[in-house]
Amino acid sequence: MGVFQGFEHVVRENEPLAPFTWFRLGGAAEYFAEPTTVDELSRLVRRCDQEGIRIRLLGGGSNLLVRDAGVRGMVLHLAAAPFCEIKIDGLQARAGGGAKLAHLISRCAAAGLGGLESLAGIPGTVGGALHGNAGTQSGDIGQWTSSATVMTRSGETLTRERDDLRFAYRESSLDDLVIVDAIFTLERDDPEILTKRLQKNWIVTKAAHPTGALCAIPIFKDPEGASAASLIDKAGLRGARSGQAEVCRTNSNFIVVGNGATSQDVEQLIQVVRNKVAERTGVDLELQTEIW
Repeated sequence: MGVFQGFEHVVRENEPLAPFTWFRLGGAAEYFAEPTTVDELSRLVRRCDQEGIRIRLLGGGSNLLVRDAGVRGMVLHLAAAPFCEIKIDGLQARAGGGAKLAHLISRCAAAGLGGLESLAGIPGTVGGALHGNAGTQSGDIGQWTSSATVMTRSGETLTRERDDLRFAYRESSLDDLVIVDAIFTLERDDPEILTKRLQKNWIVTKAAHPTGALCAIPIFKDPEGASAASLIDKAGLRGARSGQAEVCRTNSNFIVVGNGATSQDVEQLIQVVRNKVAERTGVDLELQTEIW
């Protein structure tokens, strides 16, 4: 591991990625690292940049399919404490990009800070939620975001202020390599009311997810004026299969995998669904799931 001399304590080779994803599928990362500080992350990113090694960032794995052949280059996983801290000061909450979104929401509700409780039940990390502007019909994370500290692919750390940020349906302008942390400016509210609202939203969100959700993930973004699930149903694809991957029978925008499933099964099923929905409804579904 000469290319990563000095980083032996955080870099591993041929690390299986399946355990880090909800599908529990896919091959290994050529290189895998869990840096312990922001400075160490920056130095590691600079080394990869110098050596021409591609970097990917692994979040909560709830919208990721890793191909069976695995991933070339470096996969970063920000699980160390400095990337997962949550601090509350007045009406503002600062959260590391590696922090679980659920932890941020519950901490804010307990502190009497309202706004993010509408996101209850959405899985993943704060960084992933910001990158994809996670949201529900009641709102999204972008509307509460005041600033974000990011790291570029050259290892430089920058602050993106509110005026520099753009949020749209399931996307944002935060496309730098890493979202190190972000500040959210929220509204004062009663902690007991917020907790009840959070619990209600969690129940509603989870009700739309198939049982055994750690083996199923939502695949497509909802196009304007329709839901992906309704279009998949209209195309007659509820329950469609490829190998051990199946379009969920309770919510057609989920793919469920069984024992012995491969990433190729899932990817082939995704392509069948996209092709048939386009053929029968004229709508080209856009992936919400990332494929490595």
